[in-house]
Amino acid sequence: MDGRATRLQLLNFSTIPMRTFHLAWMAFFICFFAWFAVAPLMPVIRDDLGLTRDQIANINIAAVCVTIFVRLLIGPLCDRFGARLTYTWLLAVGSIPVMGIAFAQSYEAFLFGRLCIGAIGASFVITQVHTSSMFAPNVVGTANATSAGWGNAGGGATQALMPLILAAIVSVGVEQAMGWRIAMFVPGILMLVMSVVYYRFAKDTPFGNLDEPGVRLASGQAQRVKGMTTFLAAARDYRVWLLFITYGACFGVELTIHNLAAVYYVDRFGLSVATAGFYVGCFGLLALFARALGGIVSDRLARHRGLDSRVDLLFLLILAEGIGLLIFSQMGSAQAAVLAMLAFGVFTHMACGATYALVPFVNRKALGGVAGIVGAGGNVGAVAAGFLVKGTSSTQQALLILGGIVVASAICAVAVRFTAEQKAEERRLFDEAMASRAATAQGDALPEGAT
Repeated sequence: MDGRATRLQLLNFSTIPMRTFHLAWMAFFICFFAWFAVAPLMPVIRDDLGLTRDQIANINIAAVCVTIFVRLLIGPLCDRFGARLTYTWLLAVGSIPVMGIAFAQSYEAFLFGRLCIGAIGASFVITQVHTSSMFAPNVVGTANATSAGWGNAGGGATQALMPLILAAIVSVGVEQAMGWRIAMFVPGILMLVMSVVYYRFAKDTPFGNLDEPGVRLASGQAQRVKGMTTFLAAARDYRVWLLFITYGACFGVELTIHNLAAVYYVDRFGLSVATAGFYVGCFGLLALFARALGGIVSDRLARHRGLDSRVDLLFLLILAEGIGLLIFSQMGSAQAAVLAMLAFGVFTHMACGATYALVPFVNRKALGGVAGIVGAGGNVGAVAAGFLVKGTSSTQQALLILGGIVVASAICAVAVRFTAEQKAEERRLFDEAMASRAATAQGDALPEGAT
């Protein structure tokens, strides 16, 4: 398959595709950890800065708003400069506001810092572009969903770990008002370290970096282009905008839960910050397997029923997510709410994985543009949900309305269609990848634990 891997060998670190896979999810994990590091600390920050409910809503909106524009830009940048350099710069520059927000002394300064931090949410697009260029059609859905899922788990880890980091700092005699500020240096430093690691060990293509003499691209990978060519090509495709909406309905909900659930549990059920953070952390950690499961099921269905089965799966997952969110909004106890949150969370993460199991097949020559626009849809959904929360009388009412919107958006999934010619071409490429995998299996023994 022209250098692209036909299987996901999780214990193999020797090949460029697998090394890239591991570096991509680790970089995304750290970015996601840093992106939402302040969320579980918001009850403490609220008291320190004297924030109101409307101000917290504005902060949550800011956290995901700027990501929309950066995600639209970052895809074409990957096509132009390569994912390696794009990720390196995002990690290095993004660490500045993560640590800088620790110096905020007012609502306005904190809001500005949160807005700047939102830019690192574009790391998701780079992760998906990078893994899409490294894996063959028979396994690209699984690779994309797994790398994104393991990276998304950073959102769960930060919900659980940041309160513990704060507690450790406070235990040595530091006041909480200073403790949360010191804690924010942890994710910032991790980002700086990862930027060096990514630059040193990642590669743009299965054959090397784009700036190396004689390096060629894998078949189907977008050619190196200037300007916003790939963005414009993607923007002309109606299917991209349908997936933009569906991704807003799943990833947008995921971001919303990360932003407001900790405060929701503290205010509605009287839980402690640490307990609320643990519960929301469990929701985020579902990404460790649920998002990957969405990609795996999509690949398995495509083996037998082609591209249309990927579309049908996405519709069913978003529908189930919306119904689960409706149920979650009506729970009257903390225990019931947590169970409902975990139940609809599985479908939410699976829908995210199923979306990006479909993205690589929309337009191979504009992969960065497609990934960027669809990824931005997730943040548009989160911003819309933020305004919904701000405009309703309670968070519970907002969650109820949001559940109904998610159910309705499932219609957009079934509206995604592919031509007969595209289905035939993708079937040919899929069969070619399976044949290549079978041939490789006959000549080489799989490492222990490979899948």
